[in-house]
Amino acid sequence: MSVCKQMMPLLLAGIGAPLAAAQLTVDVAIPEMDVAEYHRPYVAIWVQNIDSKAVTNGAVWYQIDADGEGEKWLKDMRLWWRRSGRSLDMPIDGVTGPTRKPGSYNVNLDHVTENLEPGQYQLYVEASREVGGRELLHIDFDWPLTKAQTLTAQGKTELGKLSVTFNP
Repeated sequence: MSVCKQMMPLLLAGIGAPLAAAQLTVDVAIPEMDVAEYHRPYVAIWVQNIDSKAVTNGAVWYQIDADGEGEKWLKDMRLWWRRSGRSLDMPIDGVTGPTRKPGSYNVNLDHVTENLEPGQYQLYVEASREVGGRELLHIDFDWPLTKAQTLTAQGKTELGKLSVTFNP
């Protein structure tokens, strides 16, 4: 029997099998604030390469309404808007969602890692609130990962604790 014929069952067994993908989850806290007029923040989560080129959007939370009125405030997330937002047609399936009230949120971003080339990256979280402030956090990481790890950053005003967990 030829080597090709011996290998054929092994090759066919692999057809349709999912490729191992890295898991990426982000835990982000939106702090409760004691202010006279509170509005839920708009939040953008994205990954860009070390050259500051937006690679992919992970999540964008904003006021989704029928008349598109909420979209006009997306530009208040200034860095995200310059890197990516202004060239997008909203909403983005699987990425955009409504604003969130204060609390901690776990966001699955496995789709972000699907097309990353080896290199250095930055995961950004930006929040902006009407009659409030703006805050930007980022975490640097190298891709691909060789072991599981969790990286953290701490916000001061519009964001609380940020944890990014990678599982190769």
